[in-house]
Amino acid sequence: MGKLGATEIILIVVVIVLLFGGKKIPELMKGLGTGIKEFKDAAKGEDQAAATKKDEEEKK
Repeated sequence: MGKLGATEIILIVVVIVLLFGGKKIPELMKGLGTGIKEFKDAAKGEDQAAATKKDEEEKK
């Protein structure tokens, strides 16, 4: 039940094109890519902040 076949993926793509139109899809993907990049940058910043805090605690 958790696996998607080629037919299901094609059907999903067709429904998305019908809902949003061909011109809107690149804009949506660009926004999605920007959001993912910002999320990764924020997560990376959190990791660096945690590592810095850990280093400071070890020095004490």
